[in-house]
Amino acid sequence: MLDEKTTEELRARLQADLERLEADVAEMESLERDSLSEASGELVYRDHMADQGSATFERDLEMTFEENERDLLEEVRAALARLEAGTYGTCTRCGAQIPAGRLEAVPTASLCIQCKEAEESR
Repeated sequence: MLDEKTTEELRARLQADLERLEADVAEMESLERDSLSEASGELVYRDHMADQGSATFERDLEMTFEENERDLLEEVRAALARLEAGTYGTCTRCGAQIPAGRLEAVPTASLCIQCKEAEESR
């Protein structure tokens, strides 16, 4: 079981992560809108195919980064919801307590080490 001080420290970290990730996602969405409006005029015949390929690769990479940030954001939101519900620090699969060291290393952890290892070995 987590003590109150550790719980509040983890809550503060999660809240800071939430704010950072929300800002990152908003910035990426803005850049994506700008990029898409530029892309509409990008594929003209005067551009070299290699330039077009590079631009497409960069857009795909940016979309992958945005997707990863969105996934992290959802993990943080879920962890904060577990904190509010009083279930933070309890494995969502087996119900065991998640060690404080694991939560300090990965504040969004929803699985104990054994369940996480079993999930990754599949």
